[in-house]
Amino acid sequence: MYAEVIIDITNEAVDRAFTYRIPEGLDLQPGDRVLVPFGRSGRKKDAYVVSILEETDLESSRIKEVCGKTEKAISVREELLRLALWMSVEYGTTRNQCLKTVLPVRSTVRKNSRREDPIESLLGNFSENPDSSPRNGFSGREREIVLNEEQKKAAATVIRAFRACFDGSSCPAGALSCQNPELSNSILTDGPSCPAGASSSRNPEFSNPALKGGPESPAGASPYQNSQQSNAVSRFLLHGITGSGKTEVYLEIMEAVLQAERQVIFLIPEISLAFQTVKRIASRFPGKVALLHSRMSAGERYEQYERCAGGSASILVGPRSAVFAPFPRLGLIIMDEEHEGAYKSETAPRYETRDVARMRAQLSGCPILYGSATPSLSIYAEAVSGNVCLLRLNRRAKEGSMLARTEIIDLRKEIRDGNRSVFSRRLHSLIEEKLGRKEQIMLFMNRRGFSSFVSCRSCGEAIRCPHCDISLTLHLDGTLRCHYCDYSLPLMKLCPSCGKPYLAPFGIGTEKLEELAKKEFPSATVLRMDADTTKNKGGYEKILGRFRAHQADILIGTQMIVKGHDFPDVTLVGLIAADMSLYAPDFRAQERTFQLITQAAGRAGRDRDGGNVIIQTYQPDHYAIRLSRTQNYELFFEKEYSFRQLLGYPPVEKLMTIQMSSGDEDFLTITAEQAVRSVSACCASHSAELIGPLCASVYKIKDIFRKIVYIKHPSHDIIIKLRDEFTSRFREIDRRGLVLLNYDLQ
Repeated sequence: MYAEVIIDITNEAVDRAFTYRIPEGLDLQPGDRVLVPFGRSGRKKDAYVVSILEETDLESSRIKEVCGKTEKAISVREELLRLALWMSVEYGTTRNQCLKTVLPVRSTVRKNSRREDPIESLLGNFSENPDSSPRNGFSGREREIVLNEEQKKAAATVIRAFRACFDGSSCPAGALSCQNPELSNSILTDGPSCPAGASSSRNPEFSNPALKGGPESPAGASPYQNSQQSNAVSRFLLHGITGSGKTEVYLEIMEAVLQAERQVIFLIPEISLAFQTVKRIASRFPGKVALLHSRMSAGERYEQYERCAGGSASILVGPRSAVFAPFPRLGLIIMDEEHEGAYKSETAPRYETRDVARMRAQLSGCPILYGSATPSLSIYAEAVSGNVCLLRLNRRAKEGSMLARTEIIDLRKEIRDGNRSVFSRRLHSLIEEKLGRKEQIMLFMNRRGFSSFVSCRSCGEAIRCPHCDISLTLHLDGTLRCHYCDYSLPLMKLCPSCGKPYLAPFGIGTEKLEELAKKEFPSATVLRMDADTTKNKGGYEKILGRFRAHQADILIGTQMIVKGHDFPDVTLVGLIAADMSLYAPDFRAQERTFQLITQAAGRAGRDRDGGNVIIQTYQPDHYAIRLSRTQNYELFFEKEYSFRQLLGYPPVEKLMTIQMSSGDEDFLTITAEQAVRSVSACCASHSAELIGPLCASVYKIKDIFRKIVYIKHPSHDIIIKLRDEFTSRFREIDRRGLVLLNYDLQ
């Protein structure tokens, strides 16, 4: 018997399967991790078994023998093995990188009796609620919730699809046609740019022969047996306004899945949401919930992982890596706040969780439910075109709760009228009013630090990071810090460029806003929540717990405070600089601005008769600002999609970003230009648009220079083909591999 293995070395040169003989008595399965002799030296290397062969055509004398299983290693489940192989093709990274990615926990950890259970730590005394009562066979402690008709209809639709997936019948009739007929939008149905075929263009047939059982891959390692499987998964989008009770719908569906003895992956975009999400789910399903995220210790992560693999946990809550949960009987994937950018991996493989979750659901044969008040344009376009079932929640779940009264404040007028404070007169008045009524306030500023940058008023030079192409941010402790490489130095008295004592801070961050709020409202207790205050373990829970217990009046923070949190006593949300994200060098700037403002506005008045939202902006007439005031997603989608059509941006066309990185700027420039010239004819022959090479928006990070090439085309398959062609041409020029290539598919 022989084992085909992937060596645990992240290098393109060895990104293929190697054959080893299995010694007598060693029982191996695909996904096992083993030690094998590798290279001329025969040094032992860790490797992943991807298939078992009874015979091979290779010369027997050249085949080395497996040394044995890797001690304390965790194996990759076959389903996750297939997912990793798909990811290596989809995202252009080595199979070893993808195999490590699908294993968020890689080694066993010795049991420690002093280790506190992370679920119990989060729940605290919550589980001792005396009002607990059994519900539908579960001893849940959440108060009895009666779903309204919209919620019941949405839950019933998904439950029918779930049951159809596992009772041997076909997908429920009409599962993909349950959206309202009003969604037949001409924007999506006219002309060649219609994305209706976007789903079929992702037909999961491998274009890479290396994963189809070719000479460099294990036989049968392709995760797909036939193209018909691309339609084997039911996908749903739960589009509900903020406060419409999406979580109650999730819980109802999860109950049906657990009663069928299946498991659930519940994805959240940020660790900060784990606090309230686990409490809500664990109160309904006590003892059945596991939690997994990067802030946990290795031992905590291992124990939670083992609970999922061993069956003692039926629900895993966590950020994007939770999509790789080792559940043996996966029945449902829920992706809450699916629009969030945090679901996109920033390191190779740069996977989009939305698509990986879809493939995981397909491999498990289970439905997937996306939820958001402000869906991403890509998933909503698929819903409009009929590839995703759209479920709507149009009113708030709590009786008497309504959308907050929202006002747009023109900061240009504030300045003309003599107000140079960060608080507009209307916001200042409302803060005083709410404080007088003992109500809570959230102030949103999507930039941390004390000041954005420090500049010399004499020569005009800003103090910049010597390792990154960015200015340093001033923090309250007098430290200038780079938010990319963490380089820091104390604020100097003289300008390093001209030597004059005219340095001054400009701009504002959360630290500065906190200081101003304390000065302006001295009777208020103020908390700040950003990457600096939550960097230590338990930071999220401590701040959110204090605010929820009303131990503070004002919570100031970056976008992490506006993502799905439900604070009953918050009746005012102030967006200090709502249009800041509009200036980002990204075609999604308008989309993200609309989403941020709408989500922030949704935190106000969730348990009272309305609330107030103040949107401070220098662009009050911009459609992303104006439409967020009324949370009119449909009209925003129509306008934004027209803009994407005009310029050929996703989701109308596919966009491949190829980033080239090197510490040698001259070599990078020459190599990038030669590669673009060599592949330009190939792109032209496919009518693909090739742009670049360009300097990245932040050109240098940690002394590494970065160039960008963009390839645009409507077809997913052609984009992948052109990416591989570019890579091949590039490596013919850069034979020593001095330039690192990274890919981002949108």
